[in-house]
Amino acid sequence: MSRSAHPAGPRHADVLPEGHYSAPPADLNALHPKVWAHTVTRNADGVLTVGGVDVTALAEEHGTPAYILDEADFRERARAWRTAFGADADVFYAGKAFLSRAVVRWLHEEGLNLDVCSGGELTTALSAGMPADRIAFHGNNKSVDEIHRAIDAGVGRIVLDSFQEIVRVAHVAQSLGKRQRVQIRITVGVEAHTHEFIATAHEDQKFGIPLAGGQAAEAVRRALQLDGLELIGLHSHIGSQIFDMSGFEVAAHRVVGLLKDIRDEHGVELPEIDLGGGLGIAYTSDDDPREPHEIAKALTEIVTRECEGARLRTPRISVEPGRAIVGPTAFTLYEVGTIKPLDGLRTYVSVDGGMSDNIRTALYDAEYSVALVSRTSDAKPMLARVVGKHCESGDIVVKDAFLPSDLAPGDLIAVPATGAYCRSMASNYNHVLRPPVVAVREGESRVIVRRETEEDLLRLDVG
Repeated sequence: MSRSAHPAGPRHADVLPEGHYSAPPADLNALHPKVWAHTVTRNADGVLTVGGVDVTALAEEHGTPAYILDEADFRERARAWRTAFGADADVFYAGKAFLSRAVVRWLHEEGLNLDVCSGGELTTALSAGMPADRIAFHGNNKSVDEIHRAIDAGVGRIVLDSFQEIVRVAHVAQSLGKRQRVQIRITVGVEAHTHEFIATAHEDQKFGIPLAGGQAAEAVRRALQLDGLELIGLHSHIGSQIFDMSGFEVAAHRVVGLLKDIRDEHGVELPEIDLGGGLGIAYTSDDDPREPHEIAKALTEIVTRECEGARLRTPRISVEPGRAIVGPTAFTLYEVGTIKPLDGLRTYVSVDGGMSDNIRTALYDAEYSVALVSRTSDAKPMLARVVGKHCESGDIVVKDAFLPSDLAPGDLIAVPATGAYCRSMASNYNHVLRPPVVAVREGESRVIVRRETEEDLLRLDVG
């Protein structure tokens, strides 16, 4: 059985045969609001604008390829999550989606907390002024040095991912004369309908301590016995790019079941439960993500109902949206280089970036949209595949899309919804330079992560 294409990868379902494509959109110049940042529109000349700045001006000033990030949209989405969950819950932005010092400052100003999973992310967060007690530190194999730095800085919580880490964190905390607040990450055996590489709650994977077989319960016993740890709750994350809330319902049921067992065995009601992130965004017009207030209402009702059934006080809920905040706020701006029609197949459109600035299509078979943005066109649609400049046949940015048949070298095209996991997973494959991140707001643009230079490459190459 084949698997259908999904914004994060194959779903478990039958699909149409290769070469069977849906009809082209009625208007190739239209910009679907679910896919693009909120301030994106076309001006009177048909040029795409974002934050009041048109893309031709952005390309001239900053070059291509470039990640263009709508700061107002980012802030609006961050506020929407904060407002949806209110003062009785915590929202931790998942820094792995995209992190920079500017983003850290925006998060701080909008009242969000921050989730980091490496020493580098921790350093970025602290250097930009995020209070340490609003930082959570994740990771399945934190080094002793990273743990030491996190505890010494005073991070608000460390998420424990293994039996070894329980002892490791406790030992470091005691050596520093501290008692570290921790959560235990458990795997609850829920299959999220997403790509296998980003599904994280089934038992056969690297994250967390399995609920099955009593392992999670044993982890709780050990954590409660160690003076260096203050166990504040349980953590569950079932995957990424998820639209169906039923997986969260099953996960919450099993997490609350463990909370009940902890109360019955230890006489302790843990005060917090973290349900992770993973809520999907729209990469194409076919995707229909939920709004933050809908997600907050659903998750709160699920946890409250499960706790009432178990006769537990409802714990404080925390969530970790990353992609859901930054993903839709940015697009990648490219210049068309070569156009290669293949009769009876499709037209290959090569751009000046590729898998070095967006590995997700090659890695997850991810789907994206694309549009001609330096002008409008009334030409007939052509079936196109947008590819990069790398020496790999798998260097594909957009697998199948319709673009105007009069597309020409030098045109600017843009791929929306690239704010998450594109710059953060970017590479120097073929020694290509990683693009800048350009923030746009109220008619002005500024670089928040500069473009790499060849001098940067040589600086690391010590010969």
